[in-house]
Amino acid sequence: MTGETYDIFQAIADPTRRKMIRLLAGQELPVTVISKHFPISRTAVSKHLRILSESKLVNVKKVGRERRYQLQPEALSEVKEWISYFEPFWDNKISKLQHYVEKEESSEIDPPGSEGDPGEEKGGFPDLTPPD
Repeated sequence: MTGETYDIFQAIADPTRRKMIRLLAGQELPVTVISKHFPISRTAVSKHLRILSESKLVNVKKVGRERRYQLQPEALSEVKEWISYFEPFWDNKISKLQHYVEKEESSEIDPPGSEGDPGEEKGGFPDLTPPD
């Protein structure tokens, strides 16, 4: 063991660990069951689980001879708080996008023939019937 500790952001940085977090949401599982969901060795799964445990994202409980892992979702509150700081930026961008789309929709020109232009039918196709 290197003595290195991991914070929540390091723990969620890895896609495999993010998948493990989802897998453990709402259920307690032993490493043998968790390992079946990943194309990596059980040793690698255990290392990921250790990092999740050190970052307080999962709780480890010994039941008989096996260790069971369970998500501790309250640990994600630090991530939520950090992300919430940036929500006004996203909201502003979304608001600008909505305004742009609404402006584009209101300024669209009706297709030719949609208002009964002479010599054309609806849909912009010319009237090819011979005159009387």
